[in-house]
Amino acid sequence: MRILVTGADGFLGRGLVNALAARNNRADKITLTDLGRSETCPDFMDFKPGDLGDPSFLDELTQSGFDLVFHLASIPGSRAEQDQALGHRVNLMAPLSLADRLAAGNAGTRFVFASSIAVYGDLASRTVNPDTPCHPQLTYGAHKLMTEIMLSDMTRRGALSTISIRFPGIVARPQSESGHGSAFMSQLFHRIRANEPFECPVPAESTCWWMSRDAAVGTLLHAAGLAATEGCIIQPPALRATVAEVVEAAMRVAGRRPLVSYGRNDALQRIFGSMPHLDASQAFSRGFRADANVDTLAQAAFSGV
Repeated sequence: MRILVTGADGFLGRGLVNALAARNNRADKITLTDLGRSETCPDFMDFKPGDLGDPSFLDELTQSGFDLVFHLASIPGSRAEQDQALGHRVNLMAPLSLADRLAAGNAGTRFVFASSIAVYGDLASRTVNPDTPCHPQLTYGAHKLMTEIMLSDMTRRGALSTISIRFPGIVARPQSESGHGSAFMSQLFHRIRANEPFECPVPAESTCWWMSRDAAVGTLLHAAGLAATEGCIIQPPALRATVAEVVEAAMRVAGRRPLVSYGRNDALQRIFGSMPHLDASQAFSRGFRADANVDTLAQAAFSGV
């Protein structure tokens, strides 16, 4: 099988690459791409550095075709909001251009797209499922939603076999990764592990949807194996918990209890800390799984720190 992973040197990309390497199926021809040269690319995988916004690079990248593509490359929401032109090029035009080229070469290509719960916008108190109306409040979410729509249409037309996964906050991202509005969800793990004080920008009772990188990678791999008829858009199950509950779990797992204080950033709380109940019954019925509880979430988050 010919496999492509975009954004391969990012937080989620590295986790997926490690999982693919652990399968050690040398019959697979795996190509990785990101902007810079990866220092962690397994020797039996091919790394092609380049800009997905460059048409000539896209032509070169897709020339031989692929059977399975994981499109993870994007810039985070805060950065996309500040630089609209860059966000449009990377988060909208790049995935659509990539999909068009893949469809031209092999209509049977399975295209797994890392979308985001940012497509929903302000959810208030409604229970969420894949049919929940979407009203994105950030350009990042708007681009993700537009890409979902175009990919679904490509599936309808038989141009590609696509599936879009609406990921929640994935933890614990490296401290070096900036531009994520949900960064506080990862920072708390780093600070607690280092036994350093942490000032959380949202109240303790803020309710978030959480997912470890291990669970996210499992979601990607499971989505890749689903039959093409099993829906174009997936809202995977996520762990719904307050910040205080996750902080306590992280302290238990780390065996440290640094000072944690809480602020009140209304904008952050509205977007990331007011998550309603999630009806993931469709995803569960298709075999997707979430982190079991806050302690297993913390254990998985620390394993990647």
